[in-house]
Amino acid sequence: MTDPSNSLLLRGLRRIELQRFEDERGWFSELARASALPKPIRQANLAYSRAGVLRGLHYHERGQDDLFVCLQGMVRVVVLDRETGETFTEDIGDDNPVAVYVPGIHAHGYEALTDCLFCYLVTEEYDPAAPDEHGLPWNDPRVVSLWSTSSPILSERDAAVASS
Repeated sequence: MTDPSNSLLLRGLRRIELQRFEDERGWFSELARASALPKPIRQANLAYSRAGVLRGLHYHERGQDDLFVCLQGMVRVVVLDRETGETFTEDIGDDNPVAVYVPGIHAHGYEALTDCLFCYLVTEEYDPAAPDEHGLPWNDPRVVSLWSTSSPILSERDAAVASS
């Protein structure tokens, strides 16, 4: 795992190259090291998505940050700094083993380029009584050209944000 402080991109965003140790059994990779992250992880989430699914754009106002890791397949991560309009995108997963640490103040999402298993480790526990989930349309003009598709598969919530 490389030192993420050498990979600052957008304000607070970190790109962490994951090292794979391979032998005849397969491979091993360290996903996260608490000492290398600005905040401790409080919850781990796993999502399976079919190719063409787009999740986002989401952001958090109360301080939740996310660490994105694609465990199987390939995804395109897209991040938008809502204040400056700067963007970040990278395809991560099987062909590019990288983790991306995203401060929750940035709008973020991902597109499944293939069927995928996607893990996101978060710095706050989800509170269904008072969720800190806010959305921007996936087709916001500042990011629409960054996706590989113009007709993604969306959740009802993400579709509602995109149509408002």
